[in-house]
Amino acid sequence: MTVEQNVLQQSKAQKHQQTFLNQLREITGINDIQVLQQALKDSNGNLELAVTFLTTKNAKVPQQEEATYYQTALPGNDRYISVGSQADTNVIDLTGDDKDDLQRAIALSLEESNRAFRETGITDEEQAISRVLEASIAENKASLKRTHPEVWSDSPNPYDRKRQDSCPVGLKNVGNTCWFSAVIQSLFNLLEFRRLVLNYSPPASAQDLPRNQKEHRNLPFMRELRYLFALLVGSKRKYVDPSRAVEILKDAFKSNDSQQQDVSEFTHKLLDWLEDAFQIKAEEERDGEKPKNPMVELFYGRFLAVGVLEGKKFENTEMFGQYPLQVNGFKDLHECLEAAMIEGEIESLHSENSGKSGQEHWFTELPPVLTFELSRFEFNQALGRPEKIHNKLEFPPILYLDRYMHKNREITRIKRDEIKRLKEYLTVLQQRLERYLSYGSGPKRFPLVDVLQYALEFASSKPVCTSPIDDIDASAPPSGTVTTQTIPSTTEQQGPSSSEIPSTSPVQRSVIHKPFTQSRIPPDLPMHPAPRHITEEELSVLEGCLHRWRTEVENDTRDLQESISRIHRTIELMYSDKSMVQVPYRLHAVLVHEGQANAGHYWAYIYDHHQRRWMKYNDISVTKSTWEELERDSFGGYRNASAYCLMYINDKEQFLIQEEFNKETGQMLLGMDTLPPDLKDYVKEDNKRFEKELEEWDAELAQKVQQEKLLASQTPRMPAPSSAPGEPEYLEQPSRTDLSKHLKEDSVRAITKALAEQEDGSPETVMQTAIKLEYARLLKLAQDDPPPECDYRLHHAVVYFMQNEAPKKIIERTLLEQFGDHNLSFDERCRNIMKVAQAKLEMIKPDEVNMEEYERWHQEYRNYRETTMYLMVGLELFQKKSYMEALLYLIYAYQNNKELLSKGLYRGHDEELISHYRRECLLKLNEHAAALFESGDDQEVNNGLIIMNELIVPCLPLLLVDETEEKDIAAVEDMRNRWCSYLGQEMEPNLQEKLTDFLPKLLDCSTEIKGFNDPPKLPSYSTHELCERYARIMLSLSRTPADGR
Repeated sequence: MTVEQNVLQQSKAQKHQQTFLNQLREITGINDIQVLQQALKDSNGNLELAVTFLTTKNAKVPQQEEATYYQTALPGNDRYISVGSQADTNVIDLTGDDKDDLQRAIALSLEESNRAFRETGITDEEQAISRVLEASIAENKASLKRTHPEVWSDSPNPYDRKRQDSCPVGLKNVGNTCWFSAVIQSLFNLLEFRRLVLNYSPPASAQDLPRNQKEHRNLPFMRELRYLFALLVGSKRKYVDPSRAVEILKDAFKSNDSQQQDVSEFTHKLLDWLEDAFQIKAEEERDGEKPKNPMVELFYGRFLAVGVLEGKKFENTEMFGQYPLQVNGFKDLHECLEAAMIEGEIESLHSENSGKSGQEHWFTELPPVLTFELSRFEFNQALGRPEKIHNKLEFPPILYLDRYMHKNREITRIKRDEIKRLKEYLTVLQQRLERYLSYGSGPKRFPLVDVLQYALEFASSKPVCTSPIDDIDASAPPSGTVTTQTIPSTTEQQGPSSSEIPSTSPVQRSVIHKPFTQSRIPPDLPMHPAPRHITEEELSVLEGCLHRWRTEVENDTRDLQESISRIHRTIELMYSDKSMVQVPYRLHAVLVHEGQANAGHYWAYIYDHHQRRWMKYNDISVTKSTWEELERDSFGGYRNASAYCLMYINDKEQFLIQEEFNKETGQMLLGMDTLPPDLKDYVKEDNKRFEKELEEWDAELAQKVQQEKLLASQTPRMPAPSSAPGEPEYLEQPSRTDLSKHLKEDSVRAITKALAEQEDGSPETVMQTAIKLEYARLLKLAQDDPPPECDYRLHHAVVYFMQNEAPKKIIERTLLEQFGDHNLSFDERCRNIMKVAQAKLEMIKPDEVNMEEYERWHQEYRNYRETTMYLMVGLELFQKKSYMEALLYLIYAYQNNKELLSKGLYRGHDEELISHYRRECLLKLNEHAAALFESGDDQEVNNGLIIMNELIVPCLPLLLVDETEEKDIAAVEDMRNRWCSYLGQEMEPNLQEKLTDFLPKLLDCSTEIKGFNDPPKLPSYSTHELCERYARIMLSLSRTPADGR
């Protein structure tokens, strides 16, 4: 082994050991490097065991806290080094020859890490990650054997999986791999990174047989990553399966534990592997020069740490990849960066006499792609488990980094001092303002200007000359009853009792309690308390003083508020001058995590630089998004979702996002044209397989249609059965108007009245009169305002048409068909009317009534009645506590009703009513499933998870799709929190495994509507039965949506 290879290997081992330290610091919240090193050493590099050591009561915490400032600048420390950190050779080390316990601990830890790395080529961290990958693959394979469908199972119809035009391609979640999808999609959408991966060719020396275990691992992974990227470019599928790439990762590690992977861990490892793969290629092609690794050039930068410890200065240059930032205690990204760049008291950097310690960090070289790792997890010592930090943290779409650059450190220090002075002054002003806004010495405080106004109102009130209780009539106590007890007076030692008051009425009347009138204030009693005695002179002086004081306080308050606003504005604009906006970085991707520390779901928002819009990549779902949606899900403080990783790119480096052009023609290369020949062939083969799926599906459908036609031709035609009483008009019967007994009676009643009015009239005159009478009756029903249980729209289609302003021609033809129905041929009079109506129908020309429009209105009415039946049956089942059966009816009622209401306010039912009972049904099923899970019985636990997977989880997108429905969103949060609450509880390993498997599905924020079962079959009802049952269920509702959830 050469010296250069030995140094490189040592540096890599040191880097992985330092990454362990970062993870320990984040998980446990312990910042002392000595404690972390000792725990890592005692655990032999086992991360979980080290966490156990650190969180026990016997964990030793050193006394000296200041040592951490000094140690972070040492070459062996990685406070800010996340990936690929290597110390420069020109480091100025001022540590001397002091070999203390800390140095020995670092040396021993590095020696152990190096030895393990030399023996296997795989670090302890890599072995730890294998647990997650094995779990993902096992989950993927097990999903094929499950009897119950998973949320992300493929649709049998390949057209549901077909890519639409040039829409981005999604990645299938193959079992707790949403972290993989989020990271891969973020990197794939960096066009320069995409080109590097697609055009990567393995080194010639490794074509036949990999030289070592690292090549055996990295080169196959690069091959599968190229294939995956190629499919993302040119596949005809809506989403592709990344299992083969995940398989490579799984095969590289060996472990048995199961947990969900962490985005930052995976990103660390992915970039490490890519760096190694490109390093092999770079060394082969260097031609005597120092090899350049494109991954290092793209993702790694350098910073300079300068500091002082007790007057002793030090300076150190380090390489960094992902840059970790603490979230807790900060409101925006700049505050996080300021805190990360300055530690301790730094006056000693500018003064020779100060003995305080501290250090500053300055970027000397920024990478084209700058990734911030937001630390949103901390270890709760009391509960003994990690917890997620949900605090809100804002970050801008454009981030200017000039203030953190080493070349600007002098001007930045001046501005920081000025900001510090302004903030101190701001604190004083805010304290003064608070005294005006919260005036008083007691527990309750009020704005001083209001106190003065109240005093002025009191002084200006009309004086009263009596006690506030003197003018109260003792004979009419507030209770409204007669009493014989005496009521004492404040002006007399004893007043007359009520029994002694002479009655002016000859008859004693009982007192009637009037709750809305008895307690009214008499008109002569002042509304507010008032002074008993005040002279005009006193009032004049007092009003003058109070007016003047109030004006003074208002002016002082306004001046303070304006000064505070000016200072805030000055601080905001401190770095806005031209010299400090020369290093812009544009937000490229935001990786979001929803859930708790132990489980959750990841997705990514990625900026489309050419379309200038945000896209949301959520496993197989890729949808357009907005900055407002990104803010809501990424800033934190709202639900359990927040950004976990921010990827910024240098806005001046256009090569990162620039499309590729043909060198000969100068035309832009798109899609398949950007692929190398081998990948182009690979994608074409996959597309052929998918096209074959489509063809087979089409052939299968054609065969089914042919079989149905053949079966229909062989079935003897039977005469259509006559309509039986009780059948619903718009569900089963073939007639357009579908007259039931109910409507037939209405028609006969109208004809009878018309005949009474037109005794000698012709059949045509009688028919016109009958139609007018029926029209008037239906118009009255349409104009009435009935109670909720009486919906006249169910009585007749014309009522529905009138309320929704259907064209007059549609209403007229509907009434003609009602009176022209064959069911009216039971006697001579009605038969004559029927024939006239039929003749009128035949005389209507096609251009007089648009039959397509006519059909649409009647179809919509059928949909309305169908929706009513879904709602009615769902509510009946809900009241019987048959929640599983009720849910499907209520879901279809809500979906159909929403479509109806989109066309008009009176075309459907009360949306809030249906939403309320749909929500209640889900909440009750969720509680039932949770109770089954808590029982611990295997069968009941499985039944509970079946309820969740088959009923609850598929319904969540329906509740989340409308962001304005706050009650629905709150219900989803309640259901999720119910299951997340189990994370901190002790339970059997098999229950923990099932919970870990289930939670990512529950926490999936995708609003893509999954397929449901076929609509439930509705029973047959006549109009009379339908109206009666609808009225009965609406009257029996025990609560309304206004009661809340």
